[in-house]
Amino acid sequence: MIIGAGLDKTGLMTRVAATLLKLAGRTEARIIPAVSGPVGLISSFMQNVGAAALFLPVVGRIAARTGIPLSRLLMPMGFSAILGGTITLVGSSPLILLNDLILSSNKALPANSQMATWSLFSVTPIGLALLATGIVYFVLAGRFVLPRRPHEEITRATGTLEYFQALYGLDYALREVQVPAGAPLLGQTLDEVERAWRVRVIAVQSGGDPPRIGPGSLARDIGIEAGMVLGVLGAPDQVRAFAQANGLMLRDELETFAEALSPQNAGIAEVVIPPKSALIGKSPRELWLRKTYGLSIVALHRAGKTLREGDGIRDLRLQAGDALVVHTTWSTLAHLERDRNFAIITCDYPHEELRPHKVTPALICFGIALYTVHRRAPVPGAHDGRHRLGPD
Repeated sequence: MIIGAGLDKTGLMTRVAATLLKLAGRTEARIIPAVSGPVGLISSFMQNVGAAALFLPVVGRIAARTGIPLSRLLMPMGFSAILGGTITLVGSSPLILLNDLILSSNKALPANSQMATWSLFSVTPIGLALLATGIVYFVLAGRFVLPRRPHEEITRATGTLEYFQALYGLDYALREVQVPAGAPLLGQTLDEVERAWRVRVIAVQSGGDPPRIGPGSLARDIGIEAGMVLGVLGAPDQVRAFAQANGLMLRDELETFAEALSPQNAGIAEVVIPPKSALIGKSPRELWLRKTYGLSIVALHRAGKTLREGDGIRDLRLQAGDALVVHTTWSTLAHLERDRNFAIITCDYPHEELRPHKVTPALICFGIALYTVHRRAPVPGAHDGRHRLGPD
């Protein structure tokens, strides 16, 4: 469980979840085998509890991204971990014990009557059949037997949007559009597009480049290119009108930014300008707020009045006590908590700091753990009755 937590800390399990979603889609019937199969295979070489613990973060992220209740994914994963333990002797402690009992019994038997011991993969065909049968059962009968909690809440990207809609009257939607060749927007800058259509572009991806999100990567002077994908935040009707008028491909769900803009990585937050902030008297446009601080301002609340995109909020000079409603990544928000120019109001967001630079040491530790367990498997032909160490 410690090693699994370490792997999750590096961000590796987040990538695993994204890969599984890309391959399996978002339907329950396809996600169950996509998750349960790998868990079953991993549990054949490590303890069932460890295999399940390793994939808990993956299942949690998949549930949050798809809206499938977490309880309907955990049970197939748990049973697959149990069934996967029958694939090899390493995953099944009773079989290891029986192997030792066979060795002990052979001492009292003549040479021509002695029983053969199992090798590491002797039970693999049976174990694979059991695992496949279990997965098929949950896929076909899952709708009838898996728990369904009527009040189970799933954290989704719309959750924060609903909160700010109730608090500030903001009716915003997060959508993804692709710019085709020949679109009227080609050659325009993000600033020109946002001013004309009252939307906020919070992410950009062009060609094979990684998504541009966060401080230092996204600025208002970026030009629109053919094939570019834009993450757009704005009123639903306004976003649809923006896409239709410019011939853009409006996607029903996030694809390019599914991971980068997932609820675990980004969202809307409240930031207040404190009295001694160095930003007082300067406008968000002068500060290049989105590029410098990674904050895409979508509303400004001042003196009991909420100003939105299209009301010139980026040209207003900031005052002490201004409440900014911004879209940002959680890692950026955590960094700004140490910046005295801002007072972060939003506190209920993922604070966990990922350490992607430590993925190699984490994988090495995981490999050592698997190898150590593998070394404990009994060696056929060890007729001295003792538990010999060594690979099969």
